Amino acid sequence: MKPVTTPDEPVALDTAFFVAWITKAAQAIEEHLTRLGELDAAIGDGDHGTNLDRGFAGVLRVLDTTSPRTPATVLALTGTTLISKVGGASGPLYGTAFRRAGNALGDAERIDLPGLAAALEAALAAIRKLGAARDGDKTMVDAFVPAVAALNKAAADAVPLVAALDATVAAAEAGAQATIAMQAVKGRASYLGPRSVGHEDPGAASTVLILTALRDTAREASESGASGEPGVNGD
Repeated sequence: MKPVTTPDEPVALDTAFFVAWITKAAQAIEEHLTRLGELDAAIGDGDHGTNLDRGFAGVLRVLDTTSPRTPATVLALTGTTLISKVGGASGPLYGTAFRRAGNALGDAERIDLPGLAAALEAALAAIRKLGAARDGDKTMVDAFVPAVAALNKAAADAVPLVAALDATVAAAEAGAQATIAMQAVKGRASYLGPRSVGHEDPGAASTVLILTALRDTAREASESGASGEPGVNGD
């Protein structure tokens, strides 16, 4: 796969970039821990934020003590750690998603935009299969589906990386907001029936945070490269 490194946007989607993404995602989860807990307390057991925070903290420890060789290795380590550290449904769902995304990347040392889109599509397929969730079930799928569609379209249209990820995040945010009006049919929230309406799904909210971290990592790397300062890949 060819790296995304145009003169206007010198970002290499390499191992360092993926480590930076996961690090920023962990920071975002920690910063929004209270909000995620409140969203989950409204329709679940309230531990979505603390569970994810514990899991991503574990991921950072693993990444800090290993030397991942490829982007796929970063995602595989992330997924395996989340599965082992996070309780409830979110650990297996996110963990499997990251691992399948890593599998989609293969042994490439640098990834292009279509490759990134394919990885997120593989992650979505894993979530759908494991969670048996469909669009409109009021789950993280409702944020993931429009995000992946937006990224696939951007990749097909050869949209620059940061603009493509802007569209991805905007689609995920809209999908998460749409869950507010939905009645849950999966998980603990489904026990509430009509009372689950009026609340944003916490999994959709955390999906937005993770994808926003991806976009922000690309934006910071692009700005650093454009200013002549070292980017995430050390250029």
